[in-house]
Amino acid sequence: MKDNNIFKQNSFVSIDLRSNRLKQKPKLIWFTGLSGSGKTTLSIHLEKLLFEKGFSTYVLDGDNVRLGLCNDLGFSVEDRYENIRRISEVSKLLLDAGIIVLSSFISPLKSHREHVRKTVGAENYIEIFVSTPLDVCEERDTKGLYKKARKGYIKNFTGISSDFEYPKNPKIKIDTTDLTIKKSVGIIFKEIKKHIYV
Repeated sequence: MKDNNIFKQNSFVSIDLRSNRLKQKPKLIWFTGLSGSGKTTLSIHLEKLLFEKGFSTYVLDGDNVRLGLCNDLGFSVEDRYENIRRISEVSKLLLDAGIIVLSSFISPLKSHREHVRKTVGAENYIEIFVSTPLDVCEERDTKGLYKKARKGYIKNFTGISSDFEYPKNPKIKIDTTDLTIKKSVGIIFKEIKKHIYV
């Protein structure tokens, strides 16, 4: 419910001033894909590359966020939406600070990803679909989650007992099945660099 007694407070320091000071264009780089597809690995290695090149960045990861900001949420459709809604708002604040944000979330539903895009602005949103197939993700099973989901210990697990709606027009689509981390990050950086340099 909207409170009509709350008003937006503007700062003397605009996003353009911050962007010029940092010599970068703040963007939200949104990694989506199945568990085990390589989202987090790519985001943290891309952040390392960007940081080494002088960019100011921050990674928002699904697990890390659920340790604090979203530790009251489960994995129902409603809770997943609320999780993404909160991340959208945090991302928007970081963008306003001039930061390049790398967010790694399964975000299985198109409507959830569209909410993110609308919240931060389409011009600030770069969607990367890590399209690694389910069988490869399940074979990796880096956290042992697929095994638990197959046994019924984890409910609403994306790809097993919960749907993943594949993005139709991501900015970048990358399958990590046969690509090294370095090669994958190089491909992504080549595509995004024109969007982040002032």
